[in-house]
Amino acid sequence: MPQGARIYNLFPLLVGSAAEWEKHLDRIAGMGFDWIFLNPIHYPGFSGSLYAVKDYYALNPLFDDGSGDTADEIIGRFLKAADERGIRVMMDLVVNHTAKDSLLAEEHPEWFQREPDGSLASPYAVDPNDTSKRTVWADLAEIDYSDRPERAKLIAWFAELVRHCARLGFGGFRCDAAYKVPKDVWRTLIAAGRKENDQLVFAAENLGSLQEETLAMRGAGFDYLFNSSKWWDFRAYWLIDQYEQFRSIAPSISFPETHDTDRLVVDVEREGVRDPAAVEQRYRDAYLIAAVFSTGVMIPIGYEFGFRKRLHVVETRPSDWEKPAFDISAWIAEVNRMKTSLPVLNEEGPQRALLLADKKVAVLLRRAMRGPAWVVTLINLERHAPVSARIQWLDGDVLEGHEVTPGRAGDAADRVFRAGEEVTLDPGEVRIYIDPESARKRAAAPKSD
Repeated sequence: MPQGARIYNLFPLLVGSAAEWEKHLDRIAGMGFDWIFLNPIHYPGFSGSLYAVKDYYALNPLFDDGSGDTADEIIGRFLKAADERGIRVMMDLVVNHTAKDSLLAEEHPEWFQREPDGSLASPYAVDPNDTSKRTVWADLAEIDYSDRPERAKLIAWFAELVRHCARLGFGGFRCDAAYKVPKDVWRTLIAAGRKENDQLVFAAENLGSLQEETLAMRGAGFDYLFNSSKWWDFRAYWLIDQYEQFRSIAPSISFPETHDTDRLVVDVEREGVRDPAAVEQRYRDAYLIAAVFSTGVMIPIGYEFGFRKRLHVVETRPSDWEKPAFDISAWIAEVNRMKTSLPVLNEEGPQRALLLADKKVAVLLRRAMRGPAWVVTLINLERHAPVSARIQWLDGDVLEGHEVTPGRAGDAADRVFRAGEEVTLDPGEVRIYIDPESARKRAAAPKSD
């Protein structure tokens, strides 16, 4: 059964040298992640930002392990150690821009966009909710992919970079600001990589893009997109609409937080939740929902410990490692085991949402691409009171659901819902149910260690 990517973002600035990265591999594997996403590890420009690359073939000095070996040898050791634990590593591929003081800008100034005064132009992002607002990155120089004689050599340079990284042992690429790069360029880069390794995975980072920009990536050849489920309130319809539009482009990856967002605890405390047990439960619920909503799921380092400090692409250092507020590693492992055991959660089948119990309970009904399998997720939106919801308005074949919620699954009568009957959810509770045939297959499958 193909598996959706379960990604752990090993933010390198928080960990330190590549030798230190290896020390986290066993616990990452123990949580059931099969991918590690590394933010840019290249030599940075004057700003020090990971995303302001000066030299793509040199290692950021902060990640040097002191061995005296080359960058390729240092990274190759880490990739081999990850592979020995069944983990593939996804490199951050930044081809939309470089640092303004990059070697490419010095050696090939004709490859870059220019301001009217001739200076290097900086990339920017438009706020999807207010297109008059722009965020400009002044330390970056935007690459020019317009149709002109220099274009072929530019694309060939990055195609060779992709091939080099594939030969080194990277299993995939998180394609930064993918919507900023023409899809024919991506087709060329993806084809180049897959000549080296036909199993390479390419995930398009499309957060912050306008809807039409994401739709324009159709046909580029991506294996994954990232979605915006983190910001959904379970009542508005926009996320389901996006899910249905985008799933024909590529399966999506959900996350409860990323290196670009505040830590989840900040959002939770803004809502007035400060009790440690309640905060921890929100972390459990958020990961569970992300895992069942999409084919792929991702967390950044420290999520499992409830870290508070936002990851910063310039300033974060190993000294920012925090004392864990809790440790939900075992819970994450259990959720990942549940996810891997259900084919319907490892493909981007049709999905719809509805509200029950006077809009106090959200229901997600996710179906297989082919066949009768389904998953129903019940979410009590009331965080301070139990709610009883009558199971209704689902599809005609969704008559009996068997619970597989981590920590609750079993054969007892209260682990089954039947259409027309009520289910009582504790405050804020999330429950997961599957169809009877999937439940039988899951029960008969060999148990993993």
